[in-house]
Amino acid sequence: MLDPQARALIDLMVERRVPPVHTLAPAEARRLYLERRTFTQPEPPPMAEVRDLTMPGPGGSLPLRLYRPQAAGAVAGGAPMPLLVYFHGGGWTIGDLDTHDVLCRQLALAGGCAVLAVHYRLAPEHRFPAAVDDCVAATRWARQEAGVLGIDAARIAVGGDSAGGNLAAVVSIVERDAAGVPPLAAQLLIYPATDQRALAPSHQTNAQGYLLTADSIAYYRGHYLPEAANWSDWRASPLLAKDHARLPQALVLTAGFDPLRDEGRQYADALSAAGNRVQYVCFERQVHGFITMSRVIDEALSAVALAGAWLRQCWGAAG
Repeated sequence: MLDPQARALIDLMVERRVPPVHTLAPAEARRLYLERRTFTQPEPPPMAEVRDLTMPGPGGSLPLRLYRPQAAGAVAGGAPMPLLVYFHGGGWTIGDLDTHDVLCRQLALAGGCAVLAVHYRLAPEHRFPAAVDDCVAATRWARQEAGVLGIDAARIAVGGDSAGGNLAAVVSIVERDAAGVPPLAAQLLIYPATDQRALAPSHQTNAQGYLLTADSIAYYRGHYLPEAANWSDWRASPLLAKDHARLPQALVLTAGFDPLRDEGRQYADALSAAGNRVQYVCFERQVHGFITMSRVIDEALSAVALAGAWLRQCWGAAG
């Protein structure tokens, strides 16, 4: 059964004739996605510090936003805080620091950590692998600048939702192969896209009617990965990487009425089969994108609380 709150949201969008994303130009899709947050997201919870930053990225200045739930030095003994480097969702085409501002604040509070949100370059202006390059660069920058940021370099995790979950999975593999020191502590993958070929059964069973559709997936992929030859590149489809061993411990969250559900489960299984510590939870009654919608979907708060509790366990294991 679809969650009644998710059903009510879908029905309202149909009633108000919200245009499907695949019918819009990217600029218009970005504007509407940003505007919709005022209806589906609660008021931003207060933070001790929210600071907009920039770093030199592979394609120019890269916008970042740092969230601290506690003032610097307020942690026990003045110790530096753990950090979650977060990559927003939006099909590599829409989304920004503001569309995911509330979620980043919620994760900082629930996870007892700082959060560094990354606004990577978007398609179609910047196609694959621009987003990958930006997210790798931002993760390495956070490690290098840990002292200045008041961050514990030994307790840095990556995370993201949807396209951001895809990027977090890819960054984890890149950093393992580069033997980054210290290694990443964890990866939080929220309904991640892991296989651009869209072969998993849920792409058929959940193709229409549940916010993310087969049409919108094709729209996003067409902007980010217009050449089908790139769909099998593991930097686009981390499920197809040759080696999933020795990766950071992972929490993979999926939604039951999501086209990406099965490939998220497949990725969790691949990580487990390779000997990694993995937890997998499917919110069976939910739709893609639900975790950012806690004003109208109660289970979004449950998902944030679950992710936060898991992060706190990771920090303890890495500390």
